[in-house]
Amino acid sequence: MTDRPSAPSGPHIPVLLRPLLKAVAPVSGRWLDGTFGAGGYTRGLLEAGADQVIAVDRDPLAFELAKPWAGQYGDRLILQQGVFSRMDEYAQDLDGVVLDLGVSSMQLDLAERGFSFMKDGPLDMRMSQSGPSAADLIAELTEAQIADILFHYGEERASRRIARAIVREREAEPITTTLRLAGIIESCLPRPKPGQSHPATRSFQGLRIAVNAEYEELFEGLLAAERALKPGGLLAVVTFHSVEDRMVKRFFQHRAGKSGRANRYAPEQEETPAQFELVTRKAVGPDEQELAENPRARSARLRVGRRTNAAPGPISAKELGMPQLKETPK
Repeated sequence: MTDRPSAPSGPHIPVLLRPLLKAVAPVSGRWLDGTFGAGGYTRGLLEAGADQVIAVDRDPLAFELAKPWAGQYGDRLILQQGVFSRMDEYAQDLDGVVLDLGVSSMQLDLAERGFSFMKDGPLDMRMSQSGPSAADLIAELTEAQIADILFHYGEERASRRIARAIVREREAEPITTTLRLAGIIESCLPRPKPGQSHPATRSFQGLRIAVNAEYEELFEGLLAAERALKPGGLLAVVTFHSVEDRMVKRFFQHRAGKSGRANRYAPEQEETPAQFELVTRKAVGPDEQELAENPRARSARLRVGRRTNAAPGPISAKELGMPQLKETPK
């Protein structure tokens, strides 16, 4: 019998669940939770009145950990392993879709998954537990490619310095653990002041996004949600950093016909029917109560839109502001 990772200690606290349920109330019909994780959003929707929730996750461990409680909901809960960018293949005519982006606390708390720079573990970061790992990228990419990922995906300004150190250190010994990589990054940056984030935060974020193709998944997922929702259906997205929030904001603005013209002297484009109405005019953040209960919520932002009966339309990744990787010159 092989050892399996144990569940993280402590209760899972879903981020922005209260404001999300308030924004989409009254909850009814069929919903899809595209980022099941530890099940917080799914359970919240079911208890708020959803007739059925289709819970999607690319991580098989999520469903293993849900076994003790998932059965109590019977056929009201359907577990679907896969990616949310294919949600329209799993269901149609949905009353609502929720997406809680980024790494789940379940993954972050398990050292053996390799997401955390605070605990030593294999440098993995694969949400699906398949494909190239973070260690593979660190070992195989060029210095310019590593710098590009850290800068565009992690928003790390010292990306070139860190990439140079990574390449130098991997020549001496392969970089295969989280704490070794975190130590290399720390050696390149000033000691953080009280209240500042860990020096490795941005670099680990960039690597995780690259390993899991998270921006591509978000872009395709927003379009899949547009195809899967029925008229009047709700799309609620929780983001955790500025690039994700910018992509979601621009998607809703574009689909609500509020993106405007980049150049006021350019000819006006023909108006097309809006595919969404804005439910939240501005991003909703955590209140003081939630911050006290869950410090991880500090950067979370919620945006909600309601689907119209207009047909899905085209949009490019560039229009959403999705970072495009291009090797940084050495």
